[in-house]
Amino acid sequence: MIKIILSLFVAVCSIFLTIDASALDVSAKSAALIEVSSRELVYGMNENEKLPMASTTKIMTSLLTLESGIKNDTIITTEDMLKVEGTSMGLLPGDTVSVKDLVYGMLLASGNDAANVAAMTVGGDLQKFSQLMNARAQQIGMKHTNFVTPSGLDEEGHYSTAYDMALLGAEAISNPAFRSICCSENALLSYGNPPYPRTLTNHNRLLKTYDPAIGIKTGFTKKSGRCLVSAAEKDGVTLVAVTLNAPNDWDDHIKMFEYGFSQYKSVALDADLSNIFLDVVGAKDDKVALQCATQPQMTLKTSESEQVVRIIELSHFEYAPIEQGKVVGTVSYYIEDDLVCETQIVTAQSVESNTVEKKKPVEIEKKSFIERFIEKFKK
Repeated sequence: MIKIILSLFVAVCSIFLTIDASALDVSAKSAALIEVSSRELVYGMNENEKLPMASTTKIMTSLLTLESGIKNDTIITTEDMLKVEGTSMGLLPGDTVSVKDLVYGMLLASGNDAANVAAMTVGGDLQKFSQLMNARAQQIGMKHTNFVTPSGLDEEGHYSTAYDMALLGAEAISNPAFRSICCSENALLSYGNPPYPRTLTNHNRLLKTYDPAIGIKTGFTKKSGRCLVSAAEKDGVTLVAVTLNAPNDWDDHIKMFEYGFSQYKSVALDADLSNIFLDVVGAKDDKVALQCATQPQMTLKTSESEQVVRIIELSHFEYAPIEQGKVVGTVSYYIEDDLVCETQIVTAQSVESNTVEKKKPVEIEKKSFIERFIEKFKK
């Protein structure tokens, strides 16, 4: 492999009015705002305080359900599964419901019944499922969290922090199926005994009142107060906000998002490979042009300029023929020792082999001994 190192100075200028974080006036007991690509804390207030998080717990239950890969798409509910109080998507014993509809039931209607059915289907029982929840939390980096229930009903030892829940939210929206469901304002589903059409409505008011919003989950109990985990995306920057015990959670999240978007900007990195060619063996043209497979992007703070190092790694050469779009290397972008972005290098065009057409040998007419004798005699 050939390695080329190039330093790029990326200057980022804010086009937004800078908002002072101290002036946010958030009503929550605990709050956190993170930038999704880096998981960097943008704003925090008591962000590591352990508190109950109510139905935002269902983010983890939904994520595990989607990640479980359950082959049986439909489930028949039992009385045992539905022994839970509180909010419901309307399941009864003997109902037929799909795994995907259970996730809609959790994220839109905040169904405790849906959470219980999903937990017992995926984990076998509620205790085993809570073990799965805590194992997944450790993978995500949720260091101050302990899950006991799949629904988020108040239970001794069931707690998290605003920062941990922000990490969970960022992880969840990286799952395409989860993201698609949590940002749905309404969903037409079919379940029951026999199944019949029903419409569920999302409790997340931000989806209607704040254009950049893309989910995620509301929650409330008397003990926890109003809890909210939400995500928003604007100009290539994605943020996750969390408030625990927040009387004015909708306003809190909009304030936090506007502050976050004033601090970050998505930047297109240098993808120009016009002066770099790859040697080709066995072709009419001995070099082929290259290009990046995708336009590399990264999110930077608007108040900073960064020194980005671009490292290009290429094959020494390729043999013809070569198809357009063949992967022949990678471009990696670093800030100090941190890899911030990477994309593949592909051939910009196809290359044909330099095949030389071979001449057919001249066929010599074969003559008999008598014919050769007569010919010689004539001479």
